[in-house]
Amino acid sequence: MESKLNLNFELVEEARAHASKVADDTQRFIDRHTTVAVERTVCRLLGIDGVNEFEVPLPNVVVEHLTGKSALPQGAAFWVGNAMLATGKTPQEIAEAVSAGELDLTALPAHSGAEIEAVLDPVVREALAKIAARRKRREDFLAEHGDKQGPWIYLIVATGNIYEDITQATAAARQGADVIAVIRTTGQSLLDYVPYGATTEGFGGTYATQENFRLMRQAMDQVGAEMGRYIRVCNYCSGLCMPEIAAMGAFEGLDVMLNDALYGILFRDINMQRTLVDQNFSRAINAYAGVVINTGEDNYLTTADAVEEAHTVLASQLLNEQFALRAGLPKSQMGLGHAFEIDPAVENGFLYELAQAEMAREIFPEAPLKYMPPTKFMTGNIFRGHVQDALFNMVTILTNQKIHLLGMMTEAIHTPFLSDRFLAIQNAQYIFNTMKDLGGEIVFKEGGIMQQRADQVLHKAADLLSEIERLGIFETLEKGIFADIKRPRDGGKGLEGVFQKAPGYRNPFLEPMMKGGMDQ
Repeated sequence: MESKLNLNFELVEEARAHASKVADDTQRFIDRHTTVAVERTVCRLLGIDGVNEFEVPLPNVVVEHLTGKSALPQGAAFWVGNAMLATGKTPQEIAEAVSAGELDLTALPAHSGAEIEAVLDPVVREALAKIAARRKRREDFLAEHGDKQGPWIYLIVATGNIYEDITQATAAARQGADVIAVIRTTGQSLLDYVPYGATTEGFGGTYATQENFRLMRQAMDQVGAEMGRYIRVCNYCSGLCMPEIAAMGAFEGLDVMLNDALYGILFRDINMQRTLVDQNFSRAINAYAGVVINTGEDNYLTTADAVEEAHTVLASQLLNEQFALRAGLPKSQMGLGHAFEIDPAVENGFLYELAQAEMAREIFPEAPLKYMPPTKFMTGNIFRGHVQDALFNMVTILTNQKIHLLGMMTEAIHTPFLSDRFLAIQNAQYIFNTMKDLGGEIVFKEGGIMQQRADQVLHKAADLLSEIERLGIFETLEKGIFADIKRPRDGGKGLEGVFQKAPGYRNPFLEPMMKGGMDQ
């Protein structure tokens, strides 16, 4: 495509090559390691579900059993498959026996890798077929009714009660929302297990559970069928249970997942080794399920200055792209993130915002970019806030952003009322309609403010990625290059859940999921 910003695409590809080498280096580490979350996810995909009498999820029971026997590096699939051969039980029955103290997985006679692979094969195929069927339901509905053209209007619900969330989500969908994001309860990303069942209490959001996913998907299917349009459902596969939640969302037909490679490290102090391994498998699952991931670069600008640190956003987008490609996730499912977060007092700030958004679109032409509204400089003045959101809406339609997280005039005051959401939707719909083709009608001044700004950001991003290639991702994170936040390689939460794989380790789901994602 012709660049309105007159971007130097040779420099873009140079920056992308640096990011690719960083991802290759990191992937070598990922390929040698597994985590408790990865192995719990394998258990879930093999059909292990439910909780014991102490409300401990059975995937946790199995993985903690193996960890206590120093057996997890062989992989949960090996031990479950071996037990299937030895006992004739299903994975669910095996987990229940382990939980009851009736079965020691490591005390059974060992079978060959070929035998274990053969007994697991129909179970693996069944799980993959279930996920593929959920994906096909979405694709069939879209084929029949068509998909939303232009930006998806993305609205949040965050009551803490899944049933109240459904009430609000239904209202939002009827008002014009295209994506319903169920905000996750505060602190769930730091839980090393996934709660079970429908939940009615949460703070700042609602627990991410498989039953809650099922209930919201069912409700949005109902309202979507009534209205003749597909309503996407979004949640969070991040934190210490990143791949598990991805698997639960895949089983229940979610469409969008918050799934950043670095967010948990930077903003939740989760150990970097743990996160980098977990994100790889979570993205492979999302690739296979046809889920669009959202990355979290917008969060950098809540802690660092949006003018001075814009290049870190671009550098992170390029890294997220490369990590995702290595998990089999196609570019059409990469909702790379950025945000409208420049201080309104900055002269010509709107030009900088427009340049940044146009640059993202030109560098990632296939990506359904995720664009975040102004939050950092919302003051409680609802009239100015509504204008800030209107300017944000203008940038979205002018630069063809796809996932439009709707701004609220009451941002920084309270969780939006239904009426606030309705006004925000009307604002966006008016601007998206009245300016629908304006982006294709305008050009930017040769050598002007916007072209100069984009060139400056691109050069700084390329230089930064060159430095990250030299340092490696671990030292980069230790130095605090992203969001001005430093994290130690051997610190943070969850490091004890990282293991080097034993010889012969196999995750039977990773390869077919990656291949399935790339084949789409």
